Amino acid sequence: MCGLAGFVGEGDIDDLGAMTRALIHRGPDGEGFFFDKTTHVYLGHRRLAIIDIGGGHQPLWNENGTVAVIFNGEIYNHLELRAELVTRGHVFRSSHSDTEVLVHGYEEWGAALPERLNGMFAFAIYDQNRKELFLARDRFGEKPLYYAWRPGLFAFSSELGSLAHHRGVGTALDPYALQKFFAYGYIPAPYALYHGCAKLPGGCHLRIKLDGSEPRVVRYWKFLIDPDPRLLERSEDALAEELRELLIQAVRRRLIFDVPLGVFLSGGIDSSTVAAAAAMHLPAGSLETFTIGFTEPSFDESPYARTVSEALGTRHQQDTLDMDGARVFIPEVLDRLDEPLGDASIMPTFLLSRFTRRRVTVALSGDGGDELFAGYDPFAALAPAQLYKSFVPNGWHRQIRRLADLMPLSTRNMSIDFKIRRSLAGLSYAPSMWNPVWLGPVEPDAIADLFHQPLAADELFSEATALWNRDPKQSLVDRTLEFFTNFYLQDDILTKVDRAAMMSSLE
Repeated sequence: MCGLAGFVGEGDIDDLGAMTRALIHRGPDGEGFFFDKTTHVYLGHRRLAIIDIGGGHQPLWNENGTVAVIFNGEIYNHLELRAELVTRGHVFRSSHSDTEVLVHGYEEWGAALPERLNGMFAFAIYDQNRKELFLARDRFGEKPLYYAWRPGLFAFSSELGSLAHHRGVGTALDPYALQKFFAYGYIPAPYALYHGCAKLPGGCHLRIKLDGSEPRVVRYWKFLIDPDPRLLERSEDALAEELRELLIQAVRRRLIFDVPLGVFLSGGIDSSTVAAAAAMHLPAGSLETFTIGFTEPSFDESPYARTVSEALGTRHQQDTLDMDGARVFIPEVLDRLDEPLGDASIMPTFLLSRFTRRRVTVALSGDGGDELFAGYDPFAALAPAQLYKSFVPNGWHRQIRRLADLMPLSTRNMSIDFKIRRSLAGLSYAPSMWNPVWLGPVEPDAIADLFHQPLAADELFSEATALWNRDPKQSLVDRTLEFFTNFYLQDDILTKVDRAAMMSSLE
């Protein structure tokens, strides 16, 4: 929705201008700057106006000019927080800016502010009195935030390409991050492609003093499955009804915008549920839904989307992606991608975003449903995989893999030969590595060949194995849910949607 950039230390207004201009696609509606040559603090912002269109310009300051914020995202509970802050004596100048809530919320709660926010966000707060910067990112990492630190410079931005426009950052590749990319198909936080740069992980905040001391990263939240025994006392119907109400409430919170809004609709359970919840709160026939179809039938879900649209009475729009069209868009998408991403679905997501932006400024999607509700194919593979691992010796397994490699290749979506080869690849490793190998583009042995050095699989997948092994009593399903939500959702799915949408200035 917006782009933010800034730094403390070496550099000048030319660096800030270059960093901010590189984010114009994230914020085509305006820009704002602040710099103080005495403290060497530089803040830049590009704005996509969603709420408080006439106001909300950034950097936004408190009433006495001591605390400023630059912000990317939406705070869905900003009206409740505003009411609470007003009772505590804070004075607001805007009528409904969620950005202003961050300034006064930081004054009131300090580093505990992110824990009180219901929303998607990345922001940087400059506190003149404390002589520090405070940066934070939302729990699931919906909004991106990169930073670089070295003696004499701390710089940050919404995108790595923008960060690299500061002359002190540089674009030397980090070989370790590149190895992680080949292992996962994305670069997991906190790693970043350029040496000396990092992603602030979702659910973390960062503080850095203006004296140049090392930044301090603190985790304030993490997605972990720790079941509440009291839930076992409640009926399944009662829990299902609570879930339904929470989903409806979550969608309702996301409908408070001052610009036109629509829904990405694939016809699957996730996006159909979101569209149905949105239709409950909008005038009949006013909701717009958008779909991308495919000329390859095994990939095409557009008939399901049309069925859902007809049932809900939405104003439905559809475009189609074929191979010739994809070839045209691939160079443009790759050129603007910022970091490498091994997820081919960024192509239809880009086309869908560009198509949607012609009519609306904000779109809701069902991303995250598969991660939270075990919707991916690997969840169905867990029990057979465990059984296979128990009864098939390693020698037999190697022979079975050789036979599977003789199967004819199919280009159909999730073809049987693809499932068999991918399943057997994961089963060549310990259970802690099944999920990343099943999803990853290149097996560890091949990565070692690419980099001409020995690379241990448990080191390549160290983040995934550490999470997998945190609680030996957990079921395979719960461990897999934690893997998908903490890694694949944040650094692949949400990254893909953010980049593809922002290329078209769509929130």
